[in-house]
Amino acid sequence: MSNLVILLIHFLGALARLLGPGGVRSIVAESLILKHQLLIVARSRQRLPNLCTSDRILAGLMALLVRPTRLLRSAIVLKPSTLLCLHKALSKQKHRVLFSPNRRRKPGPKGPSAELIRAVVEMKQRNPNWGCPRIAQQMALAFHIQIDKDVVRRILGHHYRPGRPSGGPSWLTFLGHMKDSLWSMDLFKGESATMRTHWVLVVMDQYSHRIIGFGIHAGSVDGVALCRMFNRTIRGQLRLSKYLSSGNDPLYRFHQRQGNLRVLELTEIKSIPYVPLSHPFVERLIGTLRREYLDRLLFWTTSDLEKKLLDFRTYFNNHRAHTSREGRTPDTPMSRPIANLRSFGWQPHCRSLFQTPMAG
Repeated sequence: MSNLVILLIHFLGALARLLGPGGVRSIVAESLILKHQLLIVARSRQRLPNLCTSDRILAGLMALLVRPTRLLRSAIVLKPSTLLCLHKALSKQKHRVLFSPNRRRKPGPKGPSAELIRAVVEMKQRNPNWGCPRIAQQMALAFHIQIDKDVVRRILGHHYRPGRPSGGPSWLTFLGHMKDSLWSMDLFKGESATMRTHWVLVVMDQYSHRIIGFGIHAGSVDGVALCRMFNRTIRGQLRLSKYLSSGNDPLYRFHQRQGNLRVLELTEIKSIPYVPLSHPFVERLIGTLRREYLDRLLFWTTSDLEKKLLDFRTYFNNHRAHTSREGRTPDTPMSRPIANLRSFGWQPHCRSLFQTPMAG
């Protein structure tokens, strides 16, 4: 028992000498610093020593145990700046722990909220052919939240995994405003499910990008059929345009059509032959109509095609955001309820081919 007491006394004495100022503690710390510096010198193959974070921490802690007079003699590789860097890092950590409002959150921009991410991803899932500019405009239209297209692109890159490649439509910029009203018209044809050719006449307002209407005819088109299609297209319009822009198709040269325009007091403006860019608005509309709608469904008869085109006109004029109109629709309602990101629904259009958010 006495041997254990003596051994405990010697152990406490050695521990007191190590913990006390100077003495053995300083010698041990100085020896560890020198050994660690030799390891660093042997490890480095560059002009400056290759120091990592653990080297700086160990050197800083050992420097606190060495006498100030011996510290300069022991510092072969390490400099007093190591101790200053350690003190600066500890000071920053102290202020971050004591004064940060939320320790888990990193400083800087927090990014989009979870509700916004969910709405963007769900809109892309419900409308795979929409691009980032269209989604950003539709979000601003439905929620009154101004979001950049690059933010939408980053959200989709991190949170959306498409099953197949999908791309949004490309848009031309708005070329200018017309002082007087100007309508544009053009013809295109499509094949029904029974492989019967149907001609479609589309008329749009070039200033507001609003679809005036569609005229449909099955079979070959002559002067009488073209006049009937045009009159059917513009029926119900309270105010007609002063000018009508058209292409140089031979179908437009029928004398019945020329007489019909004189009766309606419409002045015809011809585009440049063989230059589609001179007639951009209606050409872009036909491309959008084909790419986003007609290429994704079948129609059987003339009445079936007319119903489907009228559904697209309602969607295009009232619910689809337009780049050239700064994200607004051609027919802007007087009061559109603002949707909430935490509680909103989806409104289907054109037999659920398109879905836009609405107030829940």
